[in-house]
Amino acid sequence: MNITADAVKQLRERTGAGMMECKKALVEANGNLDTAAENMRKAGLAKADKKASRVAAEGVVVIEKSADGKTGVLVEVNSETDFVARGDDFRGFATDVAKAALAAQASSVEAVNGLKLATGETVDDKRRALIAKIGENLTVRRVALVTAPTVVGAYVHTDNKKAAMVAVEGGDAELARDLAMQVVASSPRYLTPADAPADMVAKEREIATDQVNNDAANSKKPPDIRTKIIEGRVRKAVDEFALSQQVFVKDGETTIDKLLARNKAAVKSFERYEVGAGIEKKTGDFAAEVMEQVKAAQKKEDESDPPTKH
Repeated sequence: MNITADAVKQLRERTGAGMMECKKALVEANGNLDTAAENMRKAGLAKADKKASRVAAEGVVVIEKSADGKTGVLVEVNSETDFVARGDDFRGFATDVAKAALAAQASSVEAVNGLKLATGETVDDKRRALIAKIGENLTVRRVALVTAPTVVGAYVHTDNKKAAMVAVEGGDAELARDLAMQVVASSPRYLTPADAPADMVAKEREIATDQVNNDAANSKKPPDIRTKIIEGRVRKAVDEFALSQQVFVKDGETTIDKLLARNKAAVKSFERYEVGAGIEKKTGDFAAEVMEQVKAAQKKEDESDPPTKH
């Protein structure tokens, strides 16, 4: 049957698929545009389900803030490769997800996946459609909602791989942004030493005790002196990951607690995301994988092309 170029164009605009794929779908649907689009959508969802088990450890982190600056969302959206993560379709999707999450004040991935985008699709439907179009597994991995009494500071590193939000009471927007930059750069785990997890403190004390007792010079010192040395090492280890005790990245002479005191401000909470953190990435020989794919394609071509008889 004759499929017009205009019909193919319309289907491409609706689905984002390639020209030949659209033409094939129209032929199978006897030229019916709606049927072709629905069939392509179903096929795309099936492709998405098949790719769901593939590791997606690349991607971007995106921040969106409310007009009054007191609320923000931080979202991590993942792809399998950095090449896809740098594409306009992927980045546009990530931004749309963050905007929808902010509008709905959503604070969980489950809630975000069910949100409607401006196109009328849910986030999860759009994600699956993109998987079919791009050919990689894509996931909305994490979302954090942060609210502040005064202002939410936000900072996204230039590579869009690391970002942070800080809820600040007092101070101003510039201070809040500086604090978010600090969190991205120095990776604190908690606000103050008092907020350090008990199991972490216990582990640091165990390590310090072993070090002191196994050191020839320190092991001969009186018990009370050894205890002071151990506690000093524990305090140093705990302070290292406390935001309040870190040295300000823009001024090596000032700690964060002094910076806050000077500006009559306080940090109420913070969130920091780094793309792929905690995901076990697949490693392998990329060149070998490509050659395997080339050989498999060649073998398939040879099998479909019978030898010529003489």
